Amino acid sequence: MTMTSPTHTAPVKPAPAPKNSAPRGPSRFRMGAGQQMKGGPFAYIALAVVGFGSLLPLYWTLVAASRTQDEVLSATPPFLPGGQLIENVRTAWEQASLGKAILNSVIVSSSITLATLFFCTLAGYAFAKMRFRGRGWLMTAVIATLTIPPQLSVVPLFMMMSGLGWGGQLESVIFPTLVSAFGVFFMRQYLIEALPYELIEAAKIDGANNLRIVLSVVLPVARPAMMVLGMLTFVQAWNDFFWPYLALNQQNPTLQVALGQLSASYTPDQSIVMAGALISTLPLLVVFVIFGKKIVGGIMSGAVKG
Repeated sequence: MTMTSPTHTAPVKPAPAPKNSAPRGPSRFRMGAGQQMKGGPFAYIALAVVGFGSLLPLYWTLVAASRTQDEVLSATPPFLPGGQLIENVRTAWEQASLGKAILNSVIVSSSITLATLFFCTLAGYAFAKMRFRGRGWLMTAVIATLTIPPQLSVVPLFMMMSGLGWGGQLESVIFPTLVSAFGVFFMRQYLIEALPYELIEAAKIDGANNLRIVLSVVLPVARPAMMVLGMLTFVQAWNDFFWPYLALNQQNPTLQVALGQLSASYTPDQSIVMAGALISTLPLLVVFVIFGKKIVGGIMSGAVKG
């Protein structure tokens, strides 16, 4: 019997790596995990131009509010603030009764914002996660109302408010805008992706009813979108002029209606008008400074899913 010796195979040496195969870091256009795109010079120039264009109207309002009428309308308008700001603000405050107008605007804007957040969140949750007959048709009808110009409903809405005895009262401005079709659609689209069915089923297994599910599950998940919707609603209600101008009177105006009275004369003083406009802008700036980070965070959490 012949014995065969085992054959030994030489170990296979790995092929040498090419010289140009060194790992490359993420480039400007090929983003890796956790990487951020770096902006070039053009991006910074574009941001500077956009920022300057956004701040220029506010700066000119400040300049015009701190000057006299002759200086504002001169052939070479001033580019630096003057020393008439306090006097112009005092004059605008007295001529248009801005104290009461600001209080009315705070009441109207806050009421509309809170009601819109409440009703739109409930409706958005129902359209996003609840199954009921006619859900698609109802959502289509809600979206269809966005195509109707608000000017078409002015006459019947005015007659309705007069029939209720709310002519010239703040209720005539608050109640027609307690809920918005845009808010319902916005909250529905957010909750479709942000609220999984597993959370709702887990809450039902624990014995939670619909009210408890909304308070303990839906509202915490919808908080980022509610911050964004609340800011948009507050700004729109604060700046609204058309319907409050028709529904209210000069004795009980909102801020925008009171500012309209400053420019209603035959030769309005532009410096006084700009002082009133500056007063109306400051509350919005304060709100954005306080809640700006949360609003941006809400936008980013709704845009990025992980």
